[in-house]
Amino acid sequence: MEPFQYRGGRLAVEQVPLDEIAETYGTPVYVYSSAGVVDRYRAYADAFNGVDTMVCYGVKANSNTALLRLLAKEGAGADIVSRGELRRALAAGVSPDRIVFSGVGKTGEELAEALDAGILQFNLESVAELEVLSAIAAAERKTAAIAFRVNPDVDARTHAKITTGKKENKFGVPIAEAMALYAQAAAMPGIRPVAVAVHIGSQLTSLAPYERAFRKVLKLGLALREEGHDIQRLDFGGGLGISYGKERAPTPAEYARMVKKVIKGQGFGLMIEPGRSIVGNAGVLLTRVIFKKPGHGQAFAIVDAAMNDLIRPTLYEAEHQIVPVRASNARKRERVEIVGPICESADFLGKRRMMSPLAAGDLLAIRSAGAYGAVMASTYNSRPLVPEVLVSGSRHAAVRPRQSLEQLLALDSIPPWLEA
Repeated sequence: MEPFQYRGGRLAVEQVPLDEIAETYGTPVYVYSSAGVVDRYRAYADAFNGVDTMVCYGVKANSNTALLRLLAKEGAGADIVSRGELRRALAAGVSPDRIVFSGVGKTGEELAEALDAGILQFNLESVAELEVLSAIAAAERKTAAIAFRVNPDVDARTHAKITTGKKENKFGVPIAEAMALYAQAAAMPGIRPVAVAVHIGSQLTSLAPYERAFRKVLKLGLALREEGHDIQRLDFGGGLGISYGKERAPTPAEYARMVKKVIKGQGFGLMIEPGRSIVGNAGVLLTRVIFKKPGHGQAFAIVDAAMNDLIRPTLYEAEHQIVPVRASNARKRERVEIVGPICESADFLGKRRMMSPLAAGDLLAIRSAGAYGAVMASTYNSRPLVPEVLVSGSRHAAVRPRQSLEQLLALDSIPPWLEA
């Protein structure tokens, strides 16, 4: 389903016009569709119907606790990468036995807290991490169920900053070393190997790299079973892309057909960890034009959102669709740069866009902003964090309030020797 549609010339989310959201909560503001999130989660659950599959939402895509609660009510698990995400998932009602802890740099304190919480699985990425977890588990007389995240040296053919499955990336252990590592882990106290994990990148729009990586993981899983390891499941990670406008991303159904073809009833349970593809297109960032400024060959529309609110265009050269909240019948189009007020040339939200002429006060929606938007925001230039609003039908609520300048300043403190 498409949760954002024009109705009577006004862009709406479900049953709520976005200009009403802007009027109620101000701008900039993130807006999420409950129906959009649930629809995408169910698309995965339905696509893997009949296969023993746990869908663990990739929390790092958007960790707002209200969204986690929404997904937990649908039966989703959680793929976490920090202690903070663990606590968010638990606070949202995700059962510990549906949580998997990924990430390349888990601290001893994080591992201990997750072990105490009774999570389902640790995805380990080094021998050093294995040794720390074993020591903690043995001291507490507990057993940690683990997988090694293997690096299959498969090029995901995505942006260099979000590819993770090549041998030069920091993630995972070389797949060629995995057999020895599993043997080492099985002999260590407090450790029980139960799975093999892989994650080759983010925003993949081709299934071919997945298939190459998954066939390598399946082969490894079968070899480990032959060696006597009780490998119960294969963790295929996340990373399925979305359409930001030009791309054609595979659907969950197409992805599931490929996975089923690969595993061919070999008796493994599955874990998948979609993030962006669940929440990405279920969110927008609303922003208002402050000024219109002429430039060389194009106009500048200076808006009240900035790179600190949505860093993807600056960090990843990402192109989000930007559309007017009130539809225009004007045939005239102009080339415009959509830029923010931060004192950086890198502060842009859209380059060289052909749009109907804009004016101060116009409201714009930056689409596909539900993933890696608010969760990556900062307070650069002392700009407070913007609110997040969740919509369900005709209902809406702030699920994170706008940070005030007073709250922002209160985070700092003056040391005693500077008080005078």
